[in-house]
Amino acid sequence: MIAREWKARCPAHHLKGFIDYLYQTGVKDTAMTPGFRGAQIFTRELEQAAEVTLITFWEDLQSVTGFAGEDIETARLYPEDEAYELEPDTFVRHYEVVGAKMPV
Repeated sequence: MIAREWKARCPAHHLKGFIDYLYQTGVKDTAMTPGFRGAQIFTRELEQAAEVTLITFWEDLQSVTGFAGEDIETARLYPEDEAYELEPDTFVRHYEVVGAKMPV
């Protein structure tokens, strides 16, 4: 399994709206892609903003290509991101998932 990590920062007052928007765009689009296995969103407060981390899980790198295109290291951004004063990373990181355990 592959984990794909993307991060962005936005003003704290946009955080809730951006997370709702993220579900409507990035999470929705990934969920419709063959090989998608799940997603998690993390947030944390910074001094001047909020940081959002989206981790999506994929069957393999070929599945990631189905969502991201041939250049899987480049983030897939959306035109409406600007409404949230987003400072997105333009790159993503991929990790091989070697183990996981979630509390019940």
